[in-house]
Amino acid sequence: MGKPRKSTKRNQAPQAEHRVFPMEVQIGDRLVNETGEWEVVAPFTAAAGKNARMSRFRKVGQRQFTDLKSWGAQERISVRRAPGERG
Repeated sequence: MGKPRKSTKRNQAPQAEHRVFPMEVQIGDRLVNETGEWEVVAPFTAAAGKNARMSRFRKVGQRQFTDLKSWGAQERISVRRAPGERG
């Protein structure tokens, strides 16, 4: 009788946290704040990219909730990005 086989399913690697400028936010990046975890749906600029960067987010696990978030162009924000993606 042989040894039992190990599971061949691979666990996904944990997402890496990055500090990026708001203009570097990409679709699929995740942001965690006091209200939960949010995923970037559509990054876009306000005021021609000079004053602020805004992005449309949707809440992970509750797709019907969306929100707009904005930051100053020189601020850095913490996002989680899947490994292997540039950033």
